[in-house]
Amino acid sequence: MSDAAAESLPSIDTTILVTVSGPPGCGATTLCEQLAEAMDCPYISGGDIFRDLAEKHEMTLTQLTAKAQEDQNIDRELDRRIRDIAREWGESDKACILESRLAGWLAGEYADLRIRLDAPMEVRKKRVESREETLAEMQVREVNEAQRYHAYYEIDLAEREFYDVDLNTARWGKQGVFEIVRAAIEQYDLEQDEGPFETPDVPIDADE
Repeated sequence: MSDAAAESLPSIDTTILVTVSGPPGCGATTLCEQLAEAMDCPYISGGDIFRDLAEKHEMTLTQLTAKAQEDQNIDRELDRRIRDIAREWGESDKACILESRLAGWLAGEYADLRIRLDAPMEVRKKRVESREETLAEMQVREVNEAQRYHAYYEIDLAEREFYDVDLNTARWGKQGVFEIVRAAIEQYDLEQDEGPFETPDVPIDADE
């Protein structure tokens, strides 16, 4: 890393589990990569876990995405893995970044700091123009995911009350968003923490 990069991404000395959530184009990947570098810790993405599931089921990402729309066990398997990872790292007393649409919900009490990012639709559209997924596909995926999460778990993705930090990333540049979150992490003191909002339980297992 260059001297300039080192100055722009100062190290963060912490052992907390941070979850990052938000829709496509919100800036989650950029922030997570910055935090993982600054905190010198793993960055675990729900997208990467989904890719692992596709490989396990010997499907392409497109095929597995299509199957998830008709078979709730795909989403439940993904969410179960994310919950287990949150439990593992939450109990380890080691820093970790966990990112997915439901990371804040699934991590529950194991998350020390829950972050949600968003940006106006037009801004997010511009940000994802260079991606393999088309804008239309992105919008369809968002609607489908929201419908599935509500049907399976009665989760409303618009609910933001329990997040500790909720940012419109269109208002700041990448460095600005990082600095805001860095300040939140560095100023976090367990002894002064009077408690988070309660995280609604997520009944991942069908018989719960």
